[in-house]
Amino acid sequence: MESCDVLIVGAGPAGSTCAGRLAQAGLDVLLLDRQVFPRAKPCAGWITPSVLETLAIDPEEYGQGRVLQPIANFRTGLIHGPDLITRYGRTVSYGILRSEFDHYLVQRSVARLVPGEPVTVFDRKNGGWLVNGRIRARLLVGAGGHYCPVARFLGARIGHEPVIAAQVTELAMTPDQERLCRIPADTPALFFCRDMKGYGWLFRKGKFLNVGLGRMDTNHLGSHMKDFCTFLEGRGYLAPGSVAGIQGHAYRLYQRQGGRARVGDGVLLIGDAAGLAQPQSGEGILAAIESALLASDAILTANGDYGRNRLRMYNERLSGRFGVNGREIPASPLLSGPMRFLGARLLSSRWFCRNIVLDRWFLHKYQQALYAAPNRESADR
Repeated sequence: MESCDVLIVGAGPAGSTCAGRLAQAGLDVLLLDRQVFPRAKPCAGWITPSVLETLAIDPEEYGQGRVLQPIANFRTGLIHGPDLITRYGRTVSYGILRSEFDHYLVQRSVARLVPGEPVTVFDRKNGGWLVNGRIRARLLVGAGGHYCPVARFLGARIGHEPVIAAQVTELAMTPDQERLCRIPADTPALFFCRDMKGYGWLFRKGKFLNVGLGRMDTNHLGSHMKDFCTFLEGRGYLAPGSVAGIQGHAYRLYQRQGGRARVGDGVLLIGDAAGLAQPQSGEGILAAIESALLASDAILTANGDYGRNRLRMYNERLSGRFGVNGREIPASPLLSGPMRFLGARLLSSRWFCRNIVLDRWFLHKYQQALYAAPNRESADR
């Protein structure tokens, strides 16, 4: 039998960030994950500088022996349509390998890790939790992604919720394939579906090539992905038949009303388990990390009393951070009817692509950093 103050289910960016913050504050934290790290994760794999700033990660230090691909430009357009390139003249984002990034965050969290163990059963016992019949915890944090079992406990109707579904693969290119690849490493491509219900991407990170497509409707996702790859092959961006090992995943966009319940007695959700992906881009890494920091604030303020009322400040701060009665950021192309109608014309506008699609939806240029974590030396102690 093991015991801890806080048991975090899921050791991705949200779970490991929350664990690190709580462990530094002196709580006994246990990270439980069904996979062994480093592990593969289906994801486009790019982060904004705000992610590194919030986590106090030095890009030069992180890039030693790991993939950290600077992004200075974007290609945007419609699938089977025209496209244009927006150049920034400086690094505005980074490409990462999730296997490396997530492993790095787990290692620096200083929390105890139990890898390779899924949650099979958990019960509320004497004001705490008994998980898998052998782990006792005073507080349970769900950080296991969209399908997190803790989210299901809090009422998530997994399989019956509106979600964004995506398919993605990350290919390791041979030296010859690298030499022949026509995709500039600093210029990811974003191609929107003609009905504006989703978009595909093509992103080179050194010797790795990431290809994927996400849509707000799950019907015929495979055929949309196949059509996207055919389009890329026709443009000469992909070698015919080179895409293999496609994986799928799903996530919920942030909703203040009608979203998942995120707090209960002795339990709360963070990251994709809480349904916090950005509605404009579907990006979830920054939101996951910020939710982990907000949750850790609420947990530390609760001072051992983890009732629903004491944890409610987490919900309030989520609403304050991600939007009350709508967002300050313009509406998502995935949700706006007029945007779908005008999409083809707007995506041919250089001003719209730079100022709205890229600066606001994908780079979050006008969003202030939540706050910086302690410096890296402190975080590693």
